[in-house]
Amino acid sequence: MKKVAYITDPIYLKHDTGLMHPESKERLVAIDRAVLPLKEKMLTPSAVTVSNEILLRVHDKKQIEEVMACSRAGASIDADTHCSSDSFLAAKKAVGAGISAIDGIVQGAFERAFCAVRPPGHHATPSKSMGFCLFNNIAITAKYAQQCGFGKVMIIDFDVHHGNGTQETFWEDDSVFYFSSHQAFAYPGTGMEGEIGEGAGRGYTRNFLVMPDSGDRELLDIYRNDLPGYVEAFSPDIMLVSAGYDLHESDPIAQLYVTTEGIREIVRAILKSARVPYVFFLEGGYAPEALGENVKVTLEEMLSV
Repeated sequence: MKKVAYITDPIYLKHDTGLMHPESKERLVAIDRAVLPLKEKMLTPSAVTVSNEILLRVHDKKQIEEVMACSRAGASIDADTHCSSDSFLAAKKAVGAGISAIDGIVQGAFERAFCAVRPPGHHATPSKSMGFCLFNNIAITAKYAQQCGFGKVMIIDFDVHHGNGTQETFWEDDSVFYFSSHQAFAYPGTGMEGEIGEGAGRGYTRNFLVMPDSGDRELLDIYRNDLPGYVEAFSPDIMLVSAGYDLHESDPIAQLYVTTEGIREIVRAILKSARVPYVFFLEGGYAPEALGENVKVTLEEMLSV
């Protein structure tokens, strides 16, 4: 059995997005309930609260100040992205879960980690919070991992929506490979197959679009047949995964039909692709009960594969 950490924090429940918003605290409540039987098999380190200096590794000062101000005022950054009084702290601890994961891996306490966090992160660009995301949790963690000796970082993103913020962060960077599968014609409208990076980063971004109404067959083809070649060629030192479960057939805001067993197989394919440490970050997934089950099967695979 693999040593796996499950990292979460009560502060994430205090990030209040408002009545009827799909990115609600009920998501984490359902996850915690579903994974309870697995808790005794996992370590549960605390998420740290990161400094603004850590955030500045990806985000500009003006953006950080905007999130801070909107949190104080309980205001919205845009029509989808809301803040409450505890949102800034929750966002800093969402980033902090990734930092704690890297620290634990470096110290040898565990080999893999799942960060059950909110707000999510992969839409946040270096200058703009958007798409429910305040700071880019996975991008900042990638930078921190490199500081800790993991020179080559591969980020895999299976959220139904393209991680435009992550792609933008590493667009000209050949030390971070960004691999994304996502629904075509969906928010935020980025992630075309021709978007492969520029300059030194050319060829280090790969996007795989799947048509609406696609399901297990189409997604598993990507992760079983396309992913392994890119992993082998890049030879990463660590893998970070944007685990967005809104590709599931039950999700109310997307049009893919991947089953829970399909998600299990996607996770298994990712874990089999390289013998390196793994850190998974919760991104989307807006049918709470299904989300809990999908995170549970992810953790089962992380413990066993």
